[in-house]
Amino acid sequence: MDTRLLDTWRVLQAGAADLLEWTRDYSTQAERVKARLERWHAIDDLLISARETIVGVSPIWRSLMRRIIEVARFTTASVLLMGESGTGKEMLAQLIKELDFTARTDNLTVVDCTTIVPELSGSEFFGHERGAFTGAIAARDGAFALADGGILFLDEIGELPLNLQAQLLRVIQEGAYKRVGGNQWYNTKFRLVAATNKDLLAATQDGAFRTDLYYRIAGWVFNVPPLRARREDILPLARHFLQMLNPDRPIADFATAVEEYLLNRPYPGNIRDLRLLIARITHRHVGSGPITLGDIPEDERPTLETANDTWRDTVFETAVRHALVGGARLKEIGDAATSTAVRIAVHEANGKLQVAANRLGVSDRALQLRRANGQIRDGDGAG
Repeated sequence: MDTRLLDTWRVLQAGAADLLEWTRDYSTQAERVKARLERWHAIDDLLISARETIVGVSPIWRSLMRRIIEVARFTTASVLLMGESGTGKEMLAQLIKELDFTARTDNLTVVDCTTIVPELSGSEFFGHERGAFTGAIAARDGAFALADGGILFLDEIGELPLNLQAQLLRVIQEGAYKRVGGNQWYNTKFRLVAATNKDLLAATQDGAFRTDLYYRIAGWVFNVPPLRARREDILPLARHFLQMLNPDRPIADFATAVEEYLLNRPYPGNIRDLRLLIARITHRHVGSGPITLGDIPEDERPTLETANDTWRDTVFETAVRHALVGGARLKEIGDAATSTAVRIAVHEANGKLQVAANRLGVSDRALQLRRANGQIRDGDGAG
């Protein structure tokens, strides 16, 4: 690969948002820079407004949100959301609907592909005419009619049978369909957003998912991270759910021990799992004081043998393995882990070194020396 091109990729991988090849046509260059800055400013504004409903402060989540917002607002492309169950894919589909300025309606038509009854699948999508089959006592619109002018969200599209995949592909390509039992053609135009917890590319290789349909629905593909990969978002999400579940009461905050519990608990069901846990905790909590460990249901409490070891999960192991593959030595990995822990602790303590030092189990002096050496930046905390 050309050295200049390789350097360009390295700059982008290091975190640069974009690169412009500079020329002496200054007016053209200025217009290009202006256009990019305007786009980024618009995305920033939309990101701020989206935070009211889509909660998250972690870098991985903010990066995902910026990319989804840009595609939702400035393109009409189909979107495929891939990720584990409970990661918030339907909320992201709702966000795309709200940002899509080309939609003629506010419709978000949701079809859960896991609940489709094979015998009635045609009716679910195409609708049916009166008398088309036993029980069809009246004509009915299907998902294609309901989504016309709006968004069609197909949840768990990987569960769609092959025969329906073929029919869906035809409607996407032609923008027309017939009701079951009818001969009249109806036009439909919608933006397709699909979600799955499966690896659809692997499914195409296995013959379980049509390759041509995959490339129709995968205009943009976004991998939605599991909650274990965005632990900085656990407490903001928990407080968000407290507010949702108790809209008419002052929000009770979490005791420090409860915060530690929430941060270290595994969430196999992701955000849905966390929401259920907070609901159960609020059912037990009474009074105006903080939520304490006693408010945690008995069956949710960790055993003493595992309570302090849950952070050594697959995400931690993956990070270490990635470092080793990249050629990092043991000292480099240890130094990076220490620096990361210090940065997070100082940030969450709003820059208060004494609070961060207590949490890390080190002296105030150790963190003061790090700050003096430039290893702790002012941006790591408010102090």
